[in-house]
Amino acid sequence: MKMTSSVRIGVSSCLLGQKVRYDGGHKRDSFIADLLARFVEFAPLCPEMEIGLGSPRDSIHLAEINGNIRLVNPKTGQDLTDDMTEWTHRRLKLLEKEPLSGFVLKKDSPSCGMERVRVHHEGKPPTKEGVGLFARLLLNRWPTLPVEEDGRLNDSRLRENFIERVFAYHRMEGFFGTAWTVGDLVRFHTAEKLLLMAHEPAGYQELGRLVANAKGKPSAEFALAYRTRFMEALKHLATPRRHVNVLSHAAGYLRDVATTEERRELLSVIDDFKRDLVPLVAPIVLLRTFVRTKGIAYLEGQTYLYPHPKEMMLRNHV
Repeated sequence: MKMTSSVRIGVSSCLLGQKVRYDGGHKRDSFIADLLARFVEFAPLCPEMEIGLGSPRDSIHLAEINGNIRLVNPKTGQDLTDDMTEWTHRRLKLLEKEPLSGFVLKKDSPSCGMERVRVHHEGKPPTKEGVGLFARLLLNRWPTLPVEEDGRLNDSRLRENFIERVFAYHRMEGFFGTAWTVGDLVRFHTAEKLLLMAHEPAGYQELGRLVANAKGKPSAEFALAYRTRFMEALKHLATPRRHVNVLSHAAGYLRDVATTEERRELLSVIDDFKRDLVPLVAPIVLLRTFVRTKGIAYLEGQTYLYPHPKEMMLRNHV
């Protein structure tokens, strides 16, 4: 996918308030439609509408038939699997021309559900083991693309992780979309160090070894390997313990430029976060202040301090 300066996210249309549901309604999500919409552009779609089912319409579901998972209309018996599959391949090909950095899907949908979608079995109770047909093909085509469901975004940690991955993906794709050099790569990787350490220290180390051996490697082959491991690392939830380790590491850069009292103040707020007395934003804001006023160049370049727009206030809740 080619990248532009705007962060663009695919989204199930019903989550924006569009009346495309089987019952003629919508599932407008305020976080997506009100807050996220201020900072990203959307590429909305509704698979069921776009294959011509209309709204309102008969509800459809996933069913196991002769050992295969099919998308069917239980009222008429119509099998829509081939229609949905053919449309999805065409739609994903069109989406390749758009600079998508993530996708938000409607949970439980037989077309868009990312996990635990109800699958019907003849003579047996339904099981929640399915993946929506469109969602499955989307995930298969772009395995490193940040994808989430609306329901999971109600969890503050999962929400912050997803948005963090979206903006990281945008930075990464923007970087590899340029004529980069190994020197540029080292600078990019260095800027992502603390963010990666907060998610998966082992991933940061592995990526470091990739970077150290990048010289002479085919650029496309290297970029694919780096992209894959980079996004795998960020998919690990950043834990409070790893945040404390990263913040303590960053505090070390104040040793020669801040007063004893200033260092003690920062360490005290980090300890408050460790004890769950304040949210992550408290030590982050104080650290940003010291970085700015003391002119700590290394930390100024760390994406960990500004992984997404601060106006979203995501770190106020983790």
